[in-house]
Amino acid sequence: MPAPKKLHAFWLFFPAATLWAALVVPLSLLAVLSGHGWPPGLMANGHGHELIFGFALALVAGYTLGPQPRRVLLPLFSLWLAARLCWLLAPDSLAATVLSPLFALLLARHVVPRFQAAKKWRNRVAGPLILALCLFAVAFGLSRAGIPLPAPRTLMFSAIIGLLLLMAFIGGRMIAPAVAGTLEKQGISLKARVQPRIEGSLLVLLSIAMIMMMAPFLAPVAGLTLITAAVLLALRVMRWKLWHCRQRPDLLVLAVGYLWLAAGAAATGTHLLAGAGVLPALHLITVGALGTLSCSVILRQAWQRAERRAPPGWQVTAVALAMLVAATARYLAGPAPFSSPGLLWLAAIGWSLCYLGVTWQVITLFIADRQRRARTPATAG
Repeated sequence: MPAPKKLHAFWLFFPAATLWAALVVPLSLLAVLSGHGWPPGLMANGHGHELIFGFALALVAGYTLGPQPRRVLLPLFSLWLAARLCWLLAPDSLAATVLSPLFALLLARHVVPRFQAAKKWRNRVAGPLILALCLFAVAFGLSRAGIPLPAPRTLMFSAIIGLLLLMAFIGGRMIAPAVAGTLEKQGISLKARVQPRIEGSLLVLLSIAMIMMMAPFLAPVAGLTLITAAVLLALRVMRWKLWHCRQRPDLLVLAVGYLWLAAGAAATGTHLLAGAGVLPALHLITVGALGTLSCSVILRQAWQRAERRAPPGWQVTAVALAMLVAATARYLAGPAPFSSPGLLWLAAIGWSLCYLGVTWQVITLFIADRQRRARTPATAG
């Protein structure tokens, strides 16, 4: 009996995630600034929910699931899509309350065991980090339903630190070997690759910060741990000797995304120590870091899969510039952002145009990949 035909998860989840990201932000601004409150799911904490538990979890699915039989992948994707539409149109409905956490749990069920087979404990860490992010989606839903948990907004802020930790771990595991391979071709040895001591310290510090973000009275301690983590993140990038990779803009932009993690952690920690609102600083993580890293990774994987090469330099450079504009504008809008609609729209335009461009590119490369495989069926798989 022939094995079931498989489809790589990133060809399905990545374009869906990027299109969703491009739509959610401008729609959320329209919902508030127009005064009509539509779509209702993007009011208040709604757009944050969709960008963390909708968009970011779709990225996790695309990056970690790998090739899957359609009987596994299509129901999972359908559940994600149904959860997004229910939340968008009827966020207080039973369907919206149930479907989004259900997708998170089912995703964890498929993804987390894939990391538990690793021999070294550090290689297994990604599994618990993804599980924690999925459980935040469940806790958010339970909190909205009246279960005595931290407030949904508090859980969302803590989940962003969890997302920061996940990006720091996976980003480091991706950038380090790519940089080392590039330097070896130039005859340069890179001894500081994964940097396990720094990585282990980041895991501890950011885990502490993630937990303490749920207890407002521990905000100063969370702030100190985040600032310390920011220093380690920046040090890790410096030790990769990226100045030798000027001919690889894709790697340089990945490093820029990693530095956004440091900037976001430092800014959030500083705001916590000063007793200021952390929302603008958290957007340096969700816009600057998540935006730059996700677009770079998606383009990199799509180009390598379809064309066996790195993405063109102009594409990743455009990503870095668009996210620089978006993150800076959103940070400058401050803790009362709707008093600065011009800055918000500037941030939304930079963000959405970038993700629309990535969506178009991924779909184009998917079609090219299918055509290439059709011409060479013997190598398809």
